[in-house]
Amino acid sequence: MEEEEEEEEVERLQTLSCQHKEAACTQARHKAAHTSNNMGERRKQNAPRGEHKKIVNGAKDHGGQWGRAWEVDWFSLGSVIFLLMFAPLIVYYFVMSCDQYQCALTGPVLDLYSGKTQLSDIWKKTPLITWEAVYIYAAWVSFQVFLYMLLPDICHKFLPGYVGGVQEGARTPAGIINKYQINGLQAWIVTHILWFANAYYFHWFSPTIIIDNWIPLLWCANILGYSVSTFAMIKAYWFPTNVKDCKFTGNVIYDYMMGIEFNPRIGKWFDFKLFFNGRPGIVAWALINLSYAAKQQELYGQVTNSMILVNILQAIYVVDFFWNEAWYLKTIDICHDHFGWYLGWGDCVWLPYLYTLQVILHCCRSSHPEIAAL
Repeated sequence: MEEEEEEEEVERLQTLSCQHKEAACTQARHKAAHTSNNMGERRKQNAPRGEHKKIVNGAKDHGGQWGRAWEVDWFSLGSVIFLLMFAPLIVYYFVMSCDQYQCALTGPVLDLYSGKTQLSDIWKKTPLITWEAVYIYAAWVSFQVFLYMLLPDICHKFLPGYVGGVQEGARTPAGIINKYQINGLQAWIVTHILWFANAYYFHWFSPTIIIDNWIPLLWCANILGYSVSTFAMIKAYWFPTNVKDCKFTGNVIYDYMMGIEFNPRIGKWFDFKLFFNGRPGIVAWALINLSYAAKQQELYGQVTNSMILVNILQAIYVVDFFWNEAWYLKTIDICHDHFGWYLGWGDCVWLPYLYTLQVILHCCRSSHPEIAAL
């Protein structure tokens, strides 16, 4: 009997021991879970602002950042401020050097350093904006809007290998696939047919109209560039095309430069990025070259071989761009960049005024015998 009682006592003690162990394990599990939850909450509270925004804007948490930065470091902000301040001055300096110093880029610096001239003297020689230039530029942009919006592409119906008409772009970070009316090649062809028809038959305006108003047109291009960039920023705040494809850093300067909206649009088809990247700057590129060639003919009675070569090679580049406009929808300009100042102003001013420096050089220096003989 005593042995049985001892065995029962041992079993009872073992049972109590197991119960205590289970209770301790359960308590430990609850404590670990509570600690894990607290750590998760702290991670959420301490998470960078960009991570919250990625979730809010529909981006996948494991996919990393898309597009430009969510937050601005000092180097990026300094670079943006530098470009906003000096890019317009760089364009003006190049244009002024060609206008007043026959494209000798060191000329203004040397004259200023030696005291031969002052900044006020250079500015006084710079043509200001004119109503003629305003009318020309307004007519030009309006005509390109007309070709972009109201003339559906027909070139793809008879040009083998060319992809035009309504095409789909890449999927945006918000999951949207925009449709585009690809008709840049058609706009380029129509524009140049009218240009040559005017030059050789109708004579509505002089073929040198662009170079004759070159610097006044520069001010018009700047007005459009700054206006469309400012409008795009206001639109992003008040009536964005798609909220989930917007990026706000909280830094107004950076947002103005780099853009907030990914694909700002008016209506169904007017896409800011596609229009300003391709028209009016790139369509005008070849016309600017032709205008300078016409001016060279007017001034010196001939068009040099180098001027002809520059016109041909750059025209090939422009035509190639429009031939592959559908492919362009999948490139970094459309798939990565937001629409801000560097696209709005850059396409209106930087592109047409700096990409055409070669023809300006040939036209300005054709009075030199060694160059005119080329």
